[in-house]
Amino acid sequence: MGVIERYADRLPVGPSTPLLTLGEGWTPLVRSERLSARLGVELWFKCEFTNPTGSFKDRGMAVAVAKAIEGGAQGIVCASTGNTAASAAAYAARAGVPAVVLHPAGAIAAAKQAQARAVGARVLEVRGSFDQALRSCQELAGRSSYALVNSLNPHRIEGQKTAAFEVIEQLGRVPDVLALPYGGGGNTCAYAKGFAEEGARLRLVAAQAAERAVTLASAIRISEPAHLDEVEELVAAGRVELVTVPDDEITDAWLELASREGIFCEPSSAAGLAGLGRTELDAGSTVVCVLTGHGLKDTAAVDVLTPAATVVEPTVEAILAEVGA
Repeated sequence: MGVIERYADRLPVGPSTPLLTLGEGWTPLVRSERLSARLGVELWFKCEFTNPTGSFKDRGMAVAVAKAIEGGAQGIVCASTGNTAASAAAYAARAGVPAVVLHPAGAIAAAKQAQARAVGARVLEVRGSFDQALRSCQELAGRSSYALVNSLNPHRIEGQKTAAFEVIEQLGRVPDVLALPYGGGGNTCAYAKGFAEEGARLRLVAAQAAERAVTLASAIRISEPAHLDEVEELVAAGRVELVTVPDDEITDAWLELASREGIFCEPSSAAGLAGLGRTELDAGSTVVCVLTGHGLKDTAAVDVLTPAATVVEPTVEAILAEVGA
């Protein structure tokens, strides 16, 4: 059962909306074994990277593509730094319509482009920025039967808000704090919407890269957030706390998640945890950290941030000498 069927009464869907799904939603909420103690809180990880294409994008994409089909679209189009492309391409294939994906040349992780290409999307590299690619997509959608499925499409936000419902249901209560990465801002707006619909009051911490345009965390490498105005309104209303973190703190958090919790996410996913390191937290409070994309989405980061494998002779003596046992 996907998010459309599970949350039909909470989404803008009806009898004519296709029940499009790849099994997205109901992702694990995993309790921290070690980082809780360091932060002095009860820390949980919402593992959105277990969605079908390996990122949180699938929740909103299921709804956006289904509504596009319901509205008569003959295809879909999106601009992407990677995860949106993979998700849009997969759900378009599932729905039986073509997908066109635009991304900045040289600015997308190879695994994410591979996902989009594997399921038949037309992938185009733009000689320009993500923001230029998005503007081109908007123009294409306005001049054709292709529907834009970036998070500017409100149905994306509707689908993504379901993660907030799940957090409350899985915890059995509203967390005191929820932290997540801030790239384009759509997911921040979605969680704020979902919690508001539940009447839940909590601290939402949105962590952005200090070096937005060139950050190693490629999924949030967006210099002009599409939802900047909405996020600023949420900050002004006291509903979102914006935290800026440098790349070294994002990568430290990424390494810590992997080595101390056994959780392999892409670097951008660790921005929320890095943001918690710059946030004053009440001792013993319940904190949820959203991990948005799987580590296999960006394996190039492993080559940059961890030691290479060591070649040894196939003898116990050589192995013991290498590992120091």
